[in-house]
Amino acid sequence: MCRSARKAQRIAQKLFSNGLDKVILKAQIHSGGRGKGTFKNGVKGGVKICQSPEEVINVAKSMLGQILVTNQTGPKGQKVSRLLVEGVYDIRREYYLAVLLDRVTSRPMMMVSTEGGMEIEEIARKTPEKIIREIIDPAVGLMPYQARKLASALGFTGSLLHSASQLLAGVYQTWWENDATLLEINPLCMVELPDGRMSLVVDAKMSFDSNALYRHPEIAEMRDTAEESPLEFEAGQHGLNYIKLDGNIACMVNGAGLAMATMDIIHHHGGWPANFLDVGGSAKTGQVAAAFKIILSDPNVRGILVNIFGGIMQCDIIAQGIVAAARERQVKVPVVVRLAGSKAEEGNRIIGQSGLNFTSAAGLDEAARAIVQLVQTPV
Repeated sequence: MCRSARKAQRIAQKLFSNGLDKVILKAQIHSGGRGKGTFKNGVKGGVKICQSPEEVINVAKSMLGQILVTNQTGPKGQKVSRLLVEGVYDIRREYYLAVLLDRVTSRPMMMVSTEGGMEIEEIARKTPEKIIREIIDPAVGLMPYQARKLASALGFTGSLLHSASQLLAGVYQTWWENDATLLEINPLCMVELPDGRMSLVVDAKMSFDSNALYRHPEIAEMRDTAEESPLEFEAGQHGLNYIKLDGNIACMVNGAGLAMATMDIIHHHGGWPANFLDVGGSAKTGQVAAAFKIILSDPNVRGILVNIFGGIMQCDIIAQGIVAAARERQVKVPVVVRLAGSKAEEGNRIIGQSGLNFTSAAGLDEAARAIVQLVQTPV
């Protein structure tokens, strides 16, 4: 791993001196499809093969500090701050391997395919029969016969069948012990390395259950906030669930299900949500104010819909937070507020007496119609 072109050159020089004739540079961003991506400076591909230290430093300079756009980053792309430099080996075969949680059976599932190096979605669409799945009982883990079955499906025989079975068992154990939600190796390659090994993980990714990270401080320390949306990171610091979207109507809701319904009804009436924001069921005034500031920090926002159904979360708390944040930020976009449930009457009174240009709505449908109309009406 390196952050400068000079360091990339030094790493490559060492690899070349060990007898390799090619090295590969990989842009390290949180996105798949890097090899097919394009930098905004015109350079094609975030994965490059180089044949000399001089070529390495030139390629590294063209990648570091630049914005790489892939099919997963969206048009804005992501800035490349680090590169991985690795040797290029003689690859005999490529395989796909993953462990994930199967939502249908609520159990771990291991997936393998002989079509390594391809996007798994493409394999599933074109040749689904080439994906072999094995459901795992979490009480006993991956059984030896299951590992042998999967290794055999990949075409391993003889002594390689035993080695591949051990590898599969180790991958599952890694997934389990680290509270991962996904461990994907694509491709897992059959190569002949100088030290005699016959397999190499060429590309891998892991996703972890954030609720279990307190058990894995060593993993939590790896977090790179530079790879995250600044607004989503700030929301997380306040204990808020926020995801930025591409629309212009911001939503602030309590409860994930209600938030999804709110986004759906905005879209139903011709609007486009700017975010998903669940303030939770027990947010305090300060958290509500922080949530309001976060959604106002999005320059695309042209209107705000607040939809609160009071239960544990009391509507007067929401109202106080909204009013405090709106006064501090001098809100200029239209805001529609729908409060229902616990202390809704008091909350609506606080909104009404605030002197701010808020629109109150009795129901969700009314609120959605109102904010879509206000956003679409020329100023």
